[in-house]
This record gives sequence, C-alpha cells and structure tokens, in this order.
Amino acid sequence: MNPSRYRILAIGKIRKKWISEGLELYLKRLPGLTITELKDSSPQKEADAIQTQLKNNETLIILMEEGRPLASIPFAEYLKALGSKRLVFVIGGANGIAPEIKKMADLCLSLSPMTFPHEIARLLLVEQIYRATTIIHGGPYHRS
Repeated sequence: MNPSRYRILAIGKIRKKWISEGLELYLKRLPGLTITELKDSSPQKEADAIQTQLKNNETLIILMEEGRPLASIPFAEYLKALGSKRLVFVIGGANGIAPEIKKMADLCLSLSPMTFPHEIARLLLVEQIYRATTIIHGGPYHRS
C-alpha cells in the first residue's frame, strides 16, 4: 500500500488551526498523499470542479453518510485488495455530493452514520488511511 497512489479532492478550505495541525501530522506520515482543495460553491459547480480533476485510471471513492460503513480492518483490506490501483477520495461540501458524481463512484464510503463538517471528515479520512497503512504493514498504531 503506497500513499503516493492516493489523493483527496475536498470541497472547501480548512479554517481551524487544530485540524490543519492534525492533517500536517498525518501527511508527514503518509508521504505522497495529496489533498486538493476545491472552491465551495453550488452543488453543480462543485460537481463540475470534481469532474475536471478526475483521471481515467483512478478508483473513485466518495465519502457520504449514507455510504458503506467499513471498520478500520475491513477498510485496510479493501485498500490492500485494490493492489497498485490509483485512488481518489472525494469529500463534498455543505450540500453533499451531486448525484452525477455519486453515480460515477466505485465506492460510496461512510466514516460514520453521523454527519461531520467537511474539515473533520478530511482529518478522519487521513487518519484512517494512515491506520490502514499501519494495519497492512503490521505496525503498532492500530490495536484491535
């Protein structure tokens, strides 16, 4: 599992310092993982911005509360099963993700049945990618 094969497209900017600091911590541990921030706007403009960023060779995973819930170990197993495929995770804005983007998704993933602000969802996703990496490599970070 190589974090340089992963990238995150996220609507909106991080405004809270403590979230930025948390993201910096995990991004140092995940060299190559990139996050691209897209301007928050109308759902259609956000969908257009997401579509222009997508690449043909990527597996599209969108985060949404009604998506498929995966615990940390099954999430790690899912990522491992994808082998060397390139992945793009999409985190929508306040209005969620447009239906046309949902239809394109290879996986609709739920971090929780609860709703989180996009900033917190971004931090949770990056932490879970790090956790999955340590699970796959047998590191001590995850305790089951």
